[in-house]
Amino acid sequence: MGEQPIFSTRAHVFQIDPNTKKNWVPTSKHAVTVSYFYDSTRNVYRIISLDGSKAIINSTITPNMTFTKTSQKFGQWADSRANTVYGLGFSSEHHLSKFAEKFQEFKEAARLAKEKSQEKMELTSTPSQESAGGDLQSPLTPESINGTDDERTPDVTQNSEPRTEPTQNALPFSHSAGDRTQGLSHASSAISKHWEAELATLKGNNAKLTAALLESTANVKQWKQQLAAYQEEAERLHKRVTELECVSSQANAVHTHKTELNQTIQELEETLKVKEEEIERLKQEIDNARELQEQRDSLTQKLQEVEIRNKDLEGQLTDLEQRLEKSQNEQEAFRNNLKTLLEILDGKIFELTELRDNLAKLLECS
Repeated sequence: MGEQPIFSTRAHVFQIDPNTKKNWVPTSKHAVTVSYFYDSTRNVYRIISLDGSKAIINSTITPNMTFTKTSQKFGQWADSRANTVYGLGFSSEHHLSKFAEKFQEFKEAARLAKEKSQEKMELTSTPSQESAGGDLQSPLTPESINGTDDERTPDVTQNSEPRTEPTQNALPFSHSAGDRTQGLSHASSAISKHWEAELATLKGNNAKLTAALLESTANVKQWKQQLAAYQEEAERLHKRVTELECVSSQANAVHTHKTELNQTIQELEETLKVKEEEIERLKQEIDNARELQEQRDSLTQKLQEVEIRNKDLEGQLTDLEQRLEKSQNEQEAFRNNLKTLLEILDGKIFELTELRDNLAKLLECS
């Protein structure tokens, strides 16, 4: 099946500045699609993102990678193979959490795949080591070529142990110091020849792999050309089949077209009826709106008349208040005058009383 996408999301992509190793440098002007890919052939998980035709992320997930959430919407991970640190800015915390869960899931899957691969290599390399019997000139197996340095280290130890055993078993025999030195020299020479042979074999395998890769690239280009030719031929045949079907089923097409036209006319009539009902409803709403407008105008006019009357009444009320105030002032003045008149009258009455008393005394004296 090759490499297939298994999870995708959208995010803004950043890379750490290679000079400062502190600042983030945006590699996309806007949010782009970031996808997890799985290569079933090599059993490898990768994170890939394209900005147009440019790959801005191409990171293979390894068991020692760690995805770190630095904020609610931002996360990062370091890729030692690409010698950089990638950063992703998401639109929400949910998208960040989902991406982190997938990263952990595929990281664990990559770890399990590596362990299974190592177990297969160990199982395959063990029979070859036993059949070699400690021979220094034994050729490399394909498993030892494809394995990692950690996997080849035990093979070196196992191959070196049989070499040291003859020297230890020969100790009971009375060999001289010169014989032992010569044996060690021969062993060192044999080891050097062995590693030279392995190096030559690795170089040969590397050349074969390079040639196979070039051949595969050429085959891929050829297959793409063949695929394009097949697609053009299939499209041409499809058009031809369509034309033949049109010719053979012309009558049915006409009948079908007529039926479709009748259905379309019926649908249009129903639509027209609905539109007419809607127009009538709109006319009624317009009439109601006009009546409401007339009522509003009438109420506005009445309100203006009431306001004018209110102003007139306010003027009359002001005039009455002024008259009342004037009348009150006049009454106050009349009261003051009457009071003064009463005081004068009281004085006159008192004088008349005294005059009467004096006249009475004069009458009595006379």
